Amino acid sequence: MHEYELQVDPHRAGQGPETELRSLLLWLKEDESLRRDVRGRIRSGEPTPTPTPAPAADGTPMGSPGFDLLQLAVGSGLSAGSLLFAVLQWQTSRRRPPALTVRRGPYEITLTGDEAADPEGLRRIVAALENGSGDEDGADDGTA
Repeated sequence: MHEYELQVDPHRAGQGPETELRSLLLWLKEDESLRRDVRGRIRSGEPTPTPTPAPAADGTPMGSPGFDLLQLAVGSGLSAGSLLFAVLQWQTSRRRPPALTVRRGPYEITLTGDEAADPEGLRRIVAALENGSGDEDGADDGTA
C-alpha cells in the first residue's frame, strides 16, 4: 500500500476545497481501473494546534477547521502514473480546475492541470511519486 495526501489550493478551489475533494474521490471510485485499488477519506488537514495560528493572506487562520485533505491508500498493484492520469483527467473535467498538491512521504508536487501537456514533466512527476525522486534511477534531489 502506498499513502498519498491531496489538498486543493483554497484560493483556486471553484466550489471550495471540501466539495472539490469529494468530487475527486467520487471520480476515482467511479474509474473502473482504479476502484479496487484506491481507498480514500476526506478529513481536516489542520496541523497540530498552535497557540496563535498565523493569518493567511485573506485574514483567516491557516489550517482553519474544515475538510480539506484527501487521504488515499493505493494498492501496490496500481502505479503512480495511473493515479496521476486519473487526477489530471479529473482536473481537466472541472470548469475551473483547482490546483492540487499531491504528497507521498516527504515529496510534494503541485498539479495545475497544465502538466497533461508536458510528457517530460509527467515522466519526472511519476518518477518522483514512484521512486521518491525526480529521476528514473532515483539519483536526483527529489524535486519534480
